[in-house]
Amino acid sequence: MKYSKIITILIGSLISLVLCILASLAFGARYVGFHEVINALIHTETTTLSEIVVRERIPRTVFSIIAGASLGVSGVLMQAITRNPIADPSILGINTGASLFVVSGIAFLNINSPSQYIWFALAGATVTFLFVYGIGSMGYGGATPIKLALAGAATSAALSSLVSAIILPRTEVMHVFRFWRVGSISGATWEGIYSVLPFLVVGLIIGILSAPALNALALGDDIATGLGVHTGIIRIVGAFAGVILCGATTAIAGPIGFVGLMVPHTMRLICGPNLKFIIPMSAISGAIILTISDVIGRLIGSPSELEAGIVTAFLGAPILIIIAMRAKVRSL
Repeated sequence: MKYSKIITILIGSLISLVLCILASLAFGARYVGFHEVINALIHTETTTLSEIVVRERIPRTVFSIIAGASLGVSGVLMQAITRNPIADPSILGINTGASLFVVSGIAFLNINSPSQYIWFALAGATVTFLFVYGIGSMGYGGATPIKLALAGAATSAALSSLVSAIILPRTEVMHVFRFWRVGSISGATWEGIYSVLPFLVVGLIIGILSAPALNALALGDDIATGLGVHTGIIRIVGAFAGVILCGATTAIAGPIGFVGLMVPHTMRLICGPNLKFIIPMSAISGAIILTISDVIGRLIGSPSELEAGIVTAFLGAPILIIIAMRAKVRSL
């Protein structure tokens, strides 16, 4: 792919992201003009109502950017290490596993802070990924895309039942969990952002550094081994980064689905198969998708709002259908 085209796509994506940021700061229960948004960002000492509203929306906007970027890169890594075009934290059940551990912590250990949610979510995401990958790897052929998708769907359904069994008899837990469960960034705070940011930075750095080895892995295990790549190690490293990104984001925002599915797939069509380009572009595009989904949710649900996780599901479902229609399912 020509670098001029890559630069054009990058510039266009960055402009789109800036526009999404301005829209996120402007739209909501109270509309704020763009000139007031700019004024609030430049003159931080002013205290008009509109400018206060803008500053209150800044943590939400910042978190939508880093959460969307993390989910986009997590989806790229999951698809790369499994060689499965429909691998996604939600489809593989990772989001649900993180949810189960968080709700268990809320119900049985009385956890109530973002820093506590993170560790439980990471543990749940890790255990679930290992379980799904282990089940999908059993039998002839190893971890094929179909087996991983089926294992993830079955595991997600089972874990969802466990989550329901825990929260239904406990009204107080249901009250805490019900908004978090649908996937929302409306409750983002600077405290939550600061607690999750180190995990997301580590995951993003590992993902970017792993791109050359993952490119080799896409050629097949035998060829990758011949090129000097330790396939087992790179899968572990890639899975570790993906789980960190997904689990930490889920801890704060809840299980937001489909971002990790539609973003990598779209970027692969635009940028080609090179993960050196797909990973950073998926980070930018994931930030755009989640931020604009949050804005759409505010506009549709006004004067209340529709959760971002619901909007991304509406946007992502057609992408999944298109992938399924185009895929050649040879095992059936």
